[in-house]
Amino acid sequence: MSSPLRQLLDLLTQSVSALEQSCAARGTKIPDLNAPFHPASEAFRADPAAAEAANIISAASLQLAAIMTPPPISMYSVIGGPFNAAALRVCLESHVTEILREGGPRGLTPEQIAAINGQDPKKLGRYLRTLATHHIYREVEPNVFTNNRLSSTLDTLKPVKDILSDPSKKNENTHGFAALAGHHLDETFKAASYSWEASLGISEADWTDTSKTPFNTAYKTSETFWKYLERPEEAFRQRRFGLGMQGVQALQPPEAIHTAFDWKSLDKKSVVVDVGGGVGTSVLNLVNRYSHINFVVQDLPGVIEDAKKVWAEKNPEAIKDGRVKLEAHDFFASQTHQPAVFFMKQILHDWPDHACAKILTQLRNAAGPDTKLVLMDSIIPFACHDPHANDETYFPGAIPKEAPAPLLANFGAVNALAYHADMVMGLLFNSQERTITHQIQLLRSTGWQVTTVNRQEGDGTFLQGVVAIPIGIN
Repeated sequence: MSSPLRQLLDLLTQSVSALEQSCAARGTKIPDLNAPFHPASEAFRADPAAAEAANIISAASLQLAAIMTPPPISMYSVIGGPFNAAALRVCLESHVTEILREGGPRGLTPEQIAAINGQDPKKLGRYLRTLATHHIYREVEPNVFTNNRLSSTLDTLKPVKDILSDPSKKNENTHGFAALAGHHLDETFKAASYSWEASLGISEADWTDTSKTPFNTAYKTSETFWKYLERPEEAFRQRRFGLGMQGVQALQPPEAIHTAFDWKSLDKKSVVVDVGGGVGTSVLNLVNRYSHINFVVQDLPGVIEDAKKVWAEKNPEAIKDGRVKLEAHDFFASQTHQPAVFFMKQILHDWPDHACAKILTQLRNAAGPDTKLVLMDSIIPFACHDPHANDETYFPGAIPKEAPAPLLANFGAVNALAYHADMVMGLLFNSQERTITHQIQLLRSTGWQVTTVNRQEGDGTFLQGVVAIPIGIN
């Protein structure tokens, strides 16, 4: 039997050939690491076979590195993560990516960058070189740096003079990824550094107390993360968080919400209640395509006031003709509708199990015999083979397509976004993303039975559609 190295090499060779064939047939290109990122560079992933080949290439490369790199160095890719994050935050907050974009492909020295953003050029050079060693930025000649595919994802695409004139508005009207990175490199990063301290001397109940999180320890507050952001002096962080959530939207395939559930199957005038729907971003994505459905967007009163402004600008007709209603509602309280569908997108991951049980029980109490529950959440795959993978009696979509041996079944760090989201939920809320087993148990305990998990083509997204029906209603 061939060695693991040879098996991984074979997977790489086969997958590179498959990717090249797909690109040749479809007229797409394999991305250039040294070229700035642009969404068009991801066009090759539209072919599911190419997307899977790319995932296998990435997973095999990472596993080869794990085998062949000296273990202490591999460990320091994790231990040294805070160092890299610290360097990246300085570059992000001091607008290095935008400055390099305006500096052109020949690059700039740290002194030239510092003359614009006011940083210490010696420190800036060290930060940039550390990041370039990890393929973020590029040192094109000694002490001269430029952007590349990875660093350019942080580009807000705004003129540097506009950013410097009012840094607080840097993330306004952008794709949101830089805002998301800023949120994670700031409050989430600081919370992470207190994970151990937050776990000392606490009871089992404290593990699910949303006011006793690593964030609370780091910021020396008993306020929840949400309450903390409501402080007047935290207006920038609050706004950045909201814009960062738009960055999360950009990370998922545009069709993800449409494939989460068979919306076309609903009868005319069916009602869908978006529980905790924020300003109605999800419904904005659904309302025009599914004109036969009526929608109710529910959230807290302040959020609904913001939603009214959003809908007045983006789709006032849907409000005027009654197809969309904006409704103030606390999802811990009794539900006022018996709709065709209760829909929740990335709600349960904000809450520990006991709080989720309260939310789900209110929905179950209001459900009719034909009511469906549709959750869009990250279903965390196991890092090993799932024994249910070949069980034909298990419900459709329960198990994601696993990577070929000898790769980790979950494709390893290629699918790390879901695991990062899980860590963020724990750091900020004492909550979590959940495995399919955990999700089934939580729903069943509140009177819901999972029937289907709708996954994206190739399962490259970190959001899946979980469909459940009420138990015991005839």
